[in-house]
Order: sequence, then C-alpha cells, then structure tokens
Amino acid sequence: MNFEGLLNSRYTLVLCILLLVSFVALCLYYGLLWLRTARCRNDKLPKPDQLPSTDRLSVSVVIVTHNEADALKKTLPYLLEQDYPDYEVVVVDYMSTDDTPFVLRVCSENYSNLKVVKFKEDVNMFRGKKYPLSIGIKSADGDIILLTEPDCRPKGFDWISEMVCGYMHGATLVLGYNILSSRKGLLNALERYDNLTYTASYAGSALLGNPYTATGRNLSYKRQYFFDRGGFISHYSFPDGADDIFVNQNANSSNTVVNLRDGAGVICESSNTFGEWRLRRLHRRTSRRFYPVKDKVLLAIYPLSQVLFLACLVLLFIDAFCPWQVPAIVLAVKIIWQIICSFFLAKKFKIKLLHFFSPFFEFYFLLADTFLALSTLRKKNTQWR
Repeated sequence: MNFEGLLNSRYTLVLCILLLVSFVALCLYYGLLWLRTARCRNDKLPKPDQLPSTDRLSVSVVIVTHNEADALKKTLPYLLEQDYPDYEVVVVDYMSTDDTPFVLRVCSENYSNLKVVKFKEDVNMFRGKKYPLSIGIKSADGDIILLTEPDCRPKGFDWISEMVCGYMHGATLVLGYNILSSRKGLLNALERYDNLTYTASYAGSALLGNPYTATGRNLSYKRQYFFDRGGFISHYSFPDGADDIFVNQNANSSNTVVNLRDGAGVICESSNTFGEWRLRRLHRRTSRRFYPVKDKVLLAIYPLSQVLFLACLVLLFIDAFCPWQVPAIVLAVKIIWQIICSFFLAKKFKIKLLHFFSPFFEFYFLLADTFLALSTLRKKNTQWR
C-alpha cells in the first residue's frame, strides 16, 4: 500500500480521520450496549426460590385492552396461573365490541384473582391509553405494578417472582424485556432484529447508569411511587409514552434495576404486516420529543456515526489518493466486530441466525428510521399502542 498520496492530500486525510472516528463510535456502541447486555447475568439478584415469604410483595399485573379477544384467550391463562402467592391480574377493557367481555367473564368465573375494569363509553378526553391505564393502576391493590400487553405471555410461570426479585436491593422500578414470536419471512426477521437491538439499547444504557426508556410490554414499578411522582399527569395530553416517558422522567441509576434473566422475559406476537409494524415503531419514536437534550444527543450518536461511516467509506473507495485496502480493512473489522457482538446478544435471548444479517439490517434501518423520523414531523398519531 502506498500512503504517500494519502499523507499529501488534506482532503483524503480528513476523510480517513472521520472514518476512524465513526468506526470507533460504532464499535464502542456495539461493545458497551450490545455486548454489555449480552453479558448481563443478574447474579446479585436472588432467585425466585430464594425469596423469603416476608419479601414477597403483593403484585398487580395491569393490562389495557381494546378488541383483543383472540390475544387474551392465549395469554390470560399464563398470567392467571403464575406461581406467586399474592397477586392479581387487572384487565381494563376499554369499550371492546368483540368477544373480549365474554372471554373476561369466563375467566372471572374460574379465577378469583382476575379483576376487570370496564369502560362502556368514551370518557378518555386525553386520547391514548394513559387514562385507562391510570384507572387500572388506581383500581389495583398490589404494592407492585407489573405492566404487560394483551398479546404478550410470560416465558414461564415464575415471571412475577423473577420481576419481584429486582426489588430486593431497594429498587422502585424494574425493567424487563420481551422477545417476539418467530415466523417465516423477511418482516419477522426485521422486526425481531429491531426488537433485539432496541432491548440492547435501553437495557445496556440502564446497565451503564442511564435508564432512559423501557418497554410497556414488561415493566414494573411500585404503585405508591407512581402516584407520588404524579403518574402521567405531566404528559397526559400526549397519546404515546405511557411507559417510556414515565421511565425517562423518573428512572435513575440508584432506583432502577434491569432484569434480563430468562424467566423475567415475555413473548409477544409479531406484526402481521409492514404497516402494523411501522405503526408500532412510530409510537415508540414520537415520545422522544419529551426526552431531555442529553438523551436526544445520545440517541443521535449511533445513526450519525452510521451515516458518517458510510459516507467516508464510499468517498475513500473512489478517492485516487487513498489505497483501497484502507477502507476495506476498516469495513471488514467493523463488520466482524458487529457480527460478534450481535451473535452474543442473540445468544443471550436464544434467537438464532439473525447476527449473520446484522450489517445488512443496520443499513435497512438507517434508511427506514430516516423516513420514520420525517413522518413524525408531519403527522400526528392519535391511536394508542
């Protein structure tokens, strides 16, 4: 390789420096967030069978549903049969017109720990699901609130016990995780990869001492703490963010625990269409406007590093003064490190094969997220999820 031209061209040298900076930023991102999440064992938390009976706080699992009878048929038995001595399942039925009332009535006849809160008319002046969810939390009797969604089922019957273990060191919020059901097809692969990297983003950041968001599919906090902090009052008028905005405003390194053990996870149904999945991602993104500048900057580093890396890579490949081996080696090292980190991340959550496609999926999401960000600027979203 001849480096004489590279050293004599200021333009080429600047591109190489920018490529190196973006390369380091991406490698740190994979290592600090993805690999840290993959290596998390939660060894300091007690196991469910080690919980003293006096430390088993009462728990209320709270779900908000609207016309999701088919999902409830599959998930309610898993929720109502949990191996935990003192818990209830609170289902807020918001004006369902399908078989949801029938499903809940049948389950109520067989399970005394099911509590149903019915909305027969639209009194939700705030839009979104924050108001129904607040009513569900207010109706709950448990010391601990455990949130999930109608299409999510626990991975095992120790799910509640696993999440309660997170409170044994004085925490007030416990962040769980979810994985998506596996199907054939590109849509499912993309969605599972997106969910996997999103989990690594918020879990890895929390493990580094900056819990900035979470997923409402598996999230827990103390009931009294929710009311002491004003619940969703500060952002009631905004339909999204019932889970992540509350966590962003109230979680910190001293009061939050991330539980990534196998029994602490839930399995959720994946989307049936690209449009349905896009809507889920849109809901997740719109609430970022409430984040402080610090979190917005941190969230922007990854995509900006991707853009800078790709741009410098292309320009150096066509630059006559730069040996082609330089960008080729940098690209090869970056891809190998990315695949290694995504392999351990996928292995952590028992997801097969996705790590091989990580570099290609990353490029897809760079484009998709750009269009998604633009759509949040011109379109207001009024549905809940």
